[in-house]
Amino acid sequence: MSKLHKLNVRKDIVVIKPHRPKFKEKMFFLISGIIVSVPMTLLFGTLSDNVLGNLPLIFANLLSIIIFTPFIEEFAKVFPLFYRHGETERSIFILGFLVGLGFGISEFFIYVFVLGVPFPLRVPGILFHAASTSIVAYGIAKKNPLTFYLIAVGLHLLNNFSAVFQPGSLGIIIANLGAYYLSWNFYNKTSEKFIDENLNDFS
Repeated sequence: MSKLHKLNVRKDIVVIKPHRPKFKEKMFFLISGIIVSVPMTLLFGTLSDNVLGNLPLIFANLLSIIIFTPFIEEFAKVFPLFYRHGETERSIFILGFLVGLGFGISEFFIYVFVLGVPFPLRVPGILFHAASTSIVAYGIAKKNPLTFYLIAVGLHLLNNFSAVFQPGSLGIIIANLGAYYLSWNFYNKTSEKFIDENLNDFS
């Protein structure tokens, strides 16, 4: 192979640097947890309530809170991440955490200032939503979103079930600490490796 041909090959290589979200982008995803995920939750929540409309009110409410809500919220929170391309494992994880944080903050204000729930009871929920969304984001990074989505849903189910039947119970503590632990553990397992296979060759 001639030197000229070698030079042309080198010119054809595109070096793509790992994406590290800047402050404005992080704020965009934090806000998207409010302006995208919350309306989606309300929309699908309304649809699920209509589906359950023929059931006795108490059973409809229990099914909505314990079963439907975890599936709907965990999907709605992670939805803004699916259009991202060229992300690293670490960057998609961080953006997922921020979307969940935005959702958790908005829910906190609704519960405390609209529904009158005591302030201290809702603080753990802010971090729970951030942690559970980051768990699903980790699944996206590892190209196995369904498994990690179901993990997040499972923790959410446990939290909601315990909140309805045993407020302040061990189940709530396990669900929250479990989400925090998994989020921290998965964060430490992320790297600056590109998620897209066709980009990994250049990293």
